[in-house]
Amino acid sequence: MTFVQEPLIGSIGNACCLLASLQIERPFLVLDEAAYEASGARDALEPFVRQKAAVRFTEFELNPKLEDVQRGIEAFRLSQADFVIALGGGTAIDLAKLISALSAQSHAARDIATGRSSIQVAGRPLMAIPTTAGTGSEATHFAVVYVDGKKHSVAHPSLLPDYAVVDSTLTESLPPRMTAATGLDAFCQAVESIWAVAATDESLEYATEAARLAFENLVAATNAPTLEARQAMCRASHLAGKAINITKTTAPHALSYALTSRYGVPHGMAVAFTLAPILAFNANVTNHDCTDPRGATAVRKRIARIVEVLGGGGVEAACASFHKLLSQLDCGTLRDVCSESDHAAIVDSVNTERLSNNPRRASREQLLDILKRTEIS
Repeated sequence: MTFVQEPLIGSIGNACCLLASLQIERPFLVLDEAAYEASGARDALEPFVRQKAAVRFTEFELNPKLEDVQRGIEAFRLSQADFVIALGGGTAIDLAKLISALSAQSHAARDIATGRSSIQVAGRPLMAIPTTAGTGSEATHFAVVYVDGKKHSVAHPSLLPDYAVVDSTLTESLPPRMTAATGLDAFCQAVESIWAVAATDESLEYATEAARLAFENLVAATNAPTLEARQAMCRASHLAGKAINITKTTAPHALSYALTSRYGVPHGMAVAFTLAPILAFNANVTNHDCTDPRGATAVRKRIARIVEVLGGGGVEAACASFHKLLSQLDCGTLRDVCSESDHAAIVDSVNTERLSNNPRRASREQLLDILKRTEIS
């Protein structure tokens, strides 16, 4: 599969210069209004936007829902837009991807979101401007959408934004909890990409560097932010996005969606709750339960990269190191969110596509055991 994206744009100022050169007449902006104001992006973009017949789409909830996509499609078609600008976190960017692409299709948005139909033609050009350091959505060819409370992922090469703007100054206003949650998403995506069945030499290069940057800088970016820590987290997020664009995610993500949709747990924290027990689980892979055709030895070799990023000393020490990170970020535990009696429903809602990309096969009983092992020691 071939992905085409223009070279990364490193500042909002350069993005504005590019926009001015593209002969855009009717931009369609998918905006997180709070982020647009707080990040300082408004000051940079408004001179361009005010000169155009721009339409702003701002009425949507956290975590893209089909109803948001459908409203956006209606507004987009009425606008006759010739370019899309997405600004905000993963929600705004994923929503913009879906609005642009699905507006150009003859099939219903619900059918495409649920996999009954597929994207046939590309939508309008898209510029993604993240104001968080976590999802890496500006670097991926898929978008998340919740349909009737269930998470779906729409994938197509045309969903990769044509232009990506990664400017750490846009993240400086992020509060600590959001910095932690989005940063954990970047770290977990990188770790999962390393052990994923679909891992390649290219994805391993992106993912290993992303994991290292996130692990070394997330606490500082959250608790005592510096420009350097913010820059490192933005780079980690983008590299993790490039990694999962190749590999997709695995078991921690597969279990996380129910925690977000049922209990409102921020996505990055929902993934992080199960990362350590799944690291321990995957490290014990054998050829009998290995789903990677390269075999258990190859999986364990990749997991050794993760252990090294987390400080070395073996899998148990690596898990303890990650638990320490969660404590420093004041993330709490799964017990704060739900009781053990809820675990069965979480497992029954697992995303089977993401689970199938995990390098070790997991039974229902093993997934339940993983949830029991999520408490920080």
